[in-house]
Amino acid sequence: MSNRMTTTSRNTPWYSTICSRMLIASVALAAINPAISPGRTPHPGTAFATPPGNDTPATTLPSPSARAATPKEVPGKPPLDSRLRTLVKSKIALVVDAKTSEDLFVRDADRIVPIASITKLMTAMVVLDAKPPLGEMLKISEDDRDLVMLTSSRLRVGWELSREDMLHLALMSSENRAAAALSRYFPGGRPAFIKAMNAKAAELGMTHTHFVNPNGLTNENVSTAFDLAKLVRAANQYPLIREFSTDPHYDVKIGRYVLPFFNSDRLVGRPDWDIEVQKTGFTNAAGRCLVLWVNAEGRSLIMVFLDAYGKLTRFADARRVVMQLAVAEKHAGVTRTNP
Repeated sequence: MSNRMTTTSRNTPWYSTICSRMLIASVALAAINPAISPGRTPHPGTAFATPPGNDTPATTLPSPSARAATPKEVPGKPPLDSRLRTLVKSKIALVVDAKTSEDLFVRDADRIVPIASITKLMTAMVVLDAKPPLGEMLKISEDDRDLVMLTSSRLRVGWELSREDMLHLALMSSENRAAAALSRYFPGGRPAFIKAMNAKAAELGMTHTHFVNPNGLTNENVSTAFDLAKLVRAANQYPLIREFSTDPHYDVKIGRYVLPFFNSDRLVGRPDWDIEVQKTGFTNAAGRCLVLWVNAEGRSLIMVFLDAYGKLTRFADARRVVMQLAVAEKHAGVTRTNP
């Protein structure tokens, strides 16, 4: 037997056999998974391709373009959502296109929270639905005082105002005793009024809303931003609510006194703001709240800002939304002009 090492060449029979088997294995593997065979491209978003005719669905992942898509990438729609996420400071916020019902910005809009004096929009609707005489005189009584949060009022016990004046002050300057008196003079009294408030909420589809008093001075009057957008839409159908809630100031004559009242919304009365309906609210539990219907940049917007910190935050949030809408519309106009 020779002690020399054997050199293998490509012509050696067993070498050829090994290469043939490797080629056969590669072809078999390509048949099992066509996605990795040369010249084949798997279906976009497919992690593991399935041959045609296989009943097992392919495991799919969103394509990179789908994962990156945001409202600003939809043709013709302003890029509001992504920009407003850092600009809007209210803990809960909702911006809706009133004409198309499109949600332009949403933040925790389904969270159930106290709504404070936003309640008074429902109070006004229930009063007006009953069609009482607006000129009837109503007297402030001890029953109209706030014994829960112990807030004060400029309307003294024993003073008389017309139902119209009570409604005006409740909507414009958020007068709590005025709202309380309105509910007490309702047919059946305040219990019947509260029942009517909840019935109206159900009628409007406000499924996560509940009322226990007419002025919001309780943590038990609760709702969501989505529900409050429905409330604003409904309130906008009442001419008196539109008029009274957007009146900058109003003087009330009571005996020898003439008391000036002012709107609690700092945006009302500004020449650059076209507000159709608005209402503010505040309690420690609810935070600073604001709802409004505003016309801006060719759009009608319903805005809801809840649980804002600081006296000016909710108003600044509304301004930021309108400013960003203007930027978005300008950008969209440029894009349409230069496709």
